[in-house]
Amino acid sequence: MDIDVGEDGRARCWWGASTPEYHDYHDTEWGFGVTDDHRLFEKICLEGFQSGLSWLTILRKRERFRSAFRGFDPEIVAEFGDGDVERLLGDAGIIRHRGKITSTINNAGRALEAIEEHGSLAAYFYHWFDPAGEPPDELAAITPASTALARDLKRRGWSFVGPTTAYAFMQAMGLVNDHLAGCWVRTDAEISRQSAASTIL
Repeated sequence: MDIDVGEDGRARCWWGASTPEYHDYHDTEWGFGVTDDHRLFEKICLEGFQSGLSWLTILRKRERFRSAFRGFDPEIVAEFGDGDVERLLGDAGIIRHRGKITSTINNAGRALEAIEEHGSLAAYFYHWFDPAGEPPDELAAITPASTALARDLKRRGWSFVGPTTAYAFMQAMGLVNDHLAGCWVRTDAEISRQSAASTIL
């Protein structure tokens, strides 16, 4: 695992310097605490769409996804019907995969159930918050926590939410802090995620 020092003189996780899109995403989003239910729902769905693809592919299409899925408001998406599925299958700006599209609609219903039970999606997902936030020795693809989260989501009827997808979601939304030691963003991300957790836990 390497740290890359960019032209701006700042050291960041190697992947965050690989493309302009990753640069901005790494510096301002990845690992920062999120408590907004729409953003949490969006991310868990987009991680499902990413399955078999690169996150960069999804990131470049993210604005179109947001438009196509009406801001990833689970109340709206849960009401999508066959016409919406056909509309989305015809939208070249997103990933046109019927299984992933219908999964997102299904997961919207499951998200509403979690909100009803826990008060918010954030309250549900923060059960898997890592309070320690220690720098990783290596960037894992799966952890015991992501396996537990994926298992619980599947028990609740979610789909396209395996342990790898769950961990990518946890990394991105600040449930863990996987910025490497020496990355200039690491401290800011940790402050952000601890602040977010303090409003939930």
